[in-house]
Amino acid sequence: MGPSRGAAIVGVAESDLGRTPDKTVLQLQAQAARAALDDAGLTFDDVEALFGAGNWAWSPNLMLAEYLGIQPEYTDSTNIGGSSFETHIGHALAGIEAGLFDVALITYGSTQRSDRSRQRSPASFKLTEQFEPLFGLPTPVGAYALAAMRHMHEYGTTSEQLAEVAVATRKWATMNEKAMMREPISIADVLNSRWVAEPLHLLDCCLVTDGGGAVVVASADRARSTRKPPVWILGHGESHTHNTIANMPDLATHQAAIASGKAAFARAGMTPNDIDVAEIYDSFTITVLLTLEALGFCGPGEGGAFVSGQRTAPGGPFPMNTNGGGLSYCHPGMYGIFLLIEAARQLRGECGSRQVEGARVALAHGTGGVLSSAATVILGKD
Repeated sequence: MGPSRGAAIVGVAESDLGRTPDKTVLQLQAQAARAALDDAGLTFDDVEALFGAGNWAWSPNLMLAEYLGIQPEYTDSTNIGGSSFETHIGHALAGIEAGLFDVALITYGSTQRSDRSRQRSPASFKLTEQFEPLFGLPTPVGAYALAAMRHMHEYGTTSEQLAEVAVATRKWATMNEKAMMREPISIADVLNSRWVAEPLHLLDCCLVTDGGGAVVVASADRARSTRKPPVWILGHGESHTHNTIANMPDLATHQAAIASGKAAFARAGMTPNDIDVAEIYDSFTITVLLTLEALGFCGPGEGGAFVSGQRTAPGGPFPMNTNGGGLSYCHPGMYGIFLLIEAARQLRGECGSRQVEGARVALAHGTGGVLSSAATVILGKD
């Protein structure tokens, strides 16, 4: 499998997480980048391409490259929300296969918790969100609440089924010493937590933390000589369908994920049955149900039943969000890079008590905006 592939993830790392008032965004990115390159046995001198995204008014890559003291030959600051980093994987693969570079660094950092702000651009807000917040819709949770309510109306999905996701994910977090929330919770705990935007309770919603992450991607030739076993990029797909929730084609269907998943599985020559471990963006519990349906792990409207009975928890038949996810591990504004980090570690067998035995193929799927964008990556080991 591996030697025939064009590129692989060869290094991953996260920065300090939680609340980091003594660090800037650039410092968090640099911390993660150094650690990821060291994980691969590489240095900043090896970096030829730089990928990044963030809620910044100016290009994150210009500032970061200057801060790190590098002058990349290729740069990509594509930003389509939390799925940006899965998108960067596909773009890095394309660049490597085109012979443009051999080593790419993907980074992200955020001090959202310390700043107590989503750092959203006022100009962008005025142009693209001038109709919804003015009438009381909180962004993004209100948009996801609309999707959840529609899914409940169409398919009979219940709050208890949404809570299954939060409880299972917390069980994985109890085995991750870096997770922000490790205290076990029950279905009743989720249902008794306060409303944030009905039908979503507090424990249906992701955390707000600081943190950063980095992923190093290398060509097949370089990957064979790096420090850790390569995690091969087998398939990739990306799509986006709308920006504001008012323009979502179907509130109960994650259509962008349907497109990205179809492309990723086709390019990998695989089906959902081939996946051993899944890392699914969990900004909210409803995000997970919609994504599982869109990717073909279950049929439309079957997401609630699919996750019931703690099916995605440790020991269950469908290991998912094995680091604790955005619901319990961390969520510094845009979470997609942490999906890739955990997927790579699972395939390298580095996850200790939460390791999924025999994992050979992993899926990392990012969602951005208000169910607006999607990017799917399928990874495999030799």
